[in-house]
Amino acid sequence: MAKVESVSGGTVTSPSGFSAGATYAGIKKRGKGVLDLGIIYSSEPCTVAAVFTTNRIKSAAVVVNQRTLAKGGTVSAVVANSGCANSSTGEQGIDDAIETTRAAAKSLGIEPEEVLVASTGVIGVPLPMAAIYKGINQVALTADGGHDFERAIMTTDTSPKEVALRVSDSKTRFTIGGVAKGSGMIHPNMATMLVFLTTDAAVSPGFLLDSLRKSVAVSFNMISVDGDTSPSDTVVVLANGKGRNEPIGHGSPLADIFQKALERVCVYLAKAIARDGEGATRLIEVTVKGAATLDEARRAARTIVSSNLVKAAVYGRDPNWGRVTAALGRSEIDLVENKLDVTMAGIPVLEGGRPVAFEREVAVKALGKDTVPIVVDLHLGREKATAWGCDLTEQYVVINSAYTT
Repeated sequence: MAKVESVSGGTVTSPSGFSAGATYAGIKKRGKGVLDLGIIYSSEPCTVAAVFTTNRIKSAAVVVNQRTLAKGGTVSAVVANSGCANSSTGEQGIDDAIETTRAAAKSLGIEPEEVLVASTGVIGVPLPMAAIYKGINQVALTADGGHDFERAIMTTDTSPKEVALRVSDSKTRFTIGGVAKGSGMIHPNMATMLVFLTTDAAVSPGFLLDSLRKSVAVSFNMISVDGDTSPSDTVVVLANGKGRNEPIGHGSPLADIFQKALERVCVYLAKAIARDGEGATRLIEVTVKGAATLDEARRAARTIVSSNLVKAAVYGRDPNWGRVTAALGRSEIDLVENKLDVTMAGIPVLEGGRPVAFEREVAVKALGKDTVPIVVDLHLGREKATAWGCDLTEQYVVINSAYTT
């Protein structure tokens, strides 16, 4: 059985054949250590899979990437900027995104069709193309440049989000790495996020897409910060085949372990996004078990974790379990009230639909920990799901009331 282990200091360039770099191009306001444009590059063309925003308004980068991927073929690079979303910018925005692929392709010595683009930041502002050209030509690609690339895609993020896992046995060795940005406008069916995943495993296109979709379903589609989704959401995985493994496809011996490793990477990054929610002080982890169906378990967990009343209660260390059951009740799932069990921060507060006496001071202290677990048992079936979110603080309002001013 192959072993899965964390890579110390792991990032998007941990898999073989990947390099990255970043620079300050002048898209964001200058500041100490600020970076705003980065490139990921693979020395070998990659099999690629991606999922994008469900928002009916799509950024220019999303539109251009969807067109590129619809043609099939391989991808060798991603160029991403922060500070400008290039969304709701009309045909000029599309032209600018295409021109970005051309500029990056020229710099890297590849074809424009091998380049994906990503932009995040303020909506309705055209890309500053002079800065884009300048930045692309300034980027120096290195084997550990994934750390700088991660910094270049951050907006209101307060911490980097990156990870890598290595899968190995006597015959197999491959790595999966990833970086992400996201802090606000986070809600199920993707969020305001850019996520870039890389692997040196050899993977068939069809399996890679299915594996990504399954991984997103249990990770990035199970987080919420504020109930909004953006036009720019993108999750991309690149596989260059430089690892030591038999090609992975549906039914292959390595299919299951690749799927589990990719899910671990995605869940790690998704939790990091939720933990870094704008103004957040605590991570909320909601697990709903005993559901009749997986869909209902997921729907209930997402509804509870996205409830502003639940989020505010956690911020105030208020063991008000009624907010949990109220959110559960509007999730439109099957439930029987007198079968419900609920725990908050490990403390039973409801059993068989009836309140449980608990020491309030103990509960208040437990709700002040960095991670606050909430568990609901429906006692109707065997399915369960977990969603992640964060508390709602005054700082969230401060950050978003002055986003462009």
